[in-house]
Amino acid sequence: MTLDLQLAGRTALVTGASRGIGLAITSALAAEGAAVVAGALRGSDELDRLSREAQVRAVAVDLTTTEGPGELVAAAVAELGGIDILVNNVGAVRPRLDGFVALTDEDWEWGLTINFLAAARTMRAAVPAMTGRPGAAIVTVSSVNAYLPDPGVIDYSAAKAALANLCKSLSKELGPAIRVNTISPGPVQTDLWLGGQGVAATVGKASGVEPDEVVRRQQAAAATGRFTRPDEVADLVLFLASDRAANITGSDIRIDGGLVTTL
Repeated sequence: MTLDLQLAGRTALVTGASRGIGLAITSALAAEGAAVVAGALRGSDELDRLSREAQVRAVAVDLTTTEGPGELVAAAVAELGGIDILVNNVGAVRPRLDGFVALTDEDWEWGLTINFLAAARTMRAAVPAMTGRPGAAIVTVSSVNAYLPDPGVIDYSAAKAALANLCKSLSKELGPAIRVNTISPGPVQTDLWLGGQGVAATVGKASGVEPDEVVRRQQAAAATGRFTRPDEVADLVLFLASDRAANITGSDIRIDGGLVTTL
């Protein structure tokens, strides 16, 4: 017996869709037969290829501006006629290795905007376009740092905690018409961690160790001994967006290989 997620013919909007987790989510939704608008600041060869091969339209947008989220939602509604599924994936992190007092107002504004306000503004714009559509669902990619505060990413941790809190509140306001859930990944095999300017490279340079050693130590902290793959996060997003999860709302699902050891 196969698990039919019944996503064929559904419409979806994904933010931060050009690479990493967002690209994996967009690809997975398209493979299930959904029509997807994929928002990203910059495109990628992979997203361009997907746009040629599947029901995917890439939209260039800066979600850190006040008007960007609304423009993306308007483009999605014009393309799709309405939105059944919204996936808030856009986010970024800059390791803060000089301590709390070194963070400027500009640092805080950057972290809170990309990791909290972008999603809040996108949801505010999208909810009217999702209202009245059976099975409508919002899935937001948060982080284990929402409840695993880390001074090395202090603004990121605070923003993700606010994001998880917001989504829980919205699940109460919007239910049962629109389900709202979050996913909290631990480290994932993406450029955020593994890229030339990623967490491993930045922390390694500051501490005098190779990035591979930073990764090895972080992997060892997880019970599974490895990072999560982007496609594993995408699979979880698809389940929560589907009617197979029709009575799941206001939940946060952790996918961290056992990194968080508390209940």
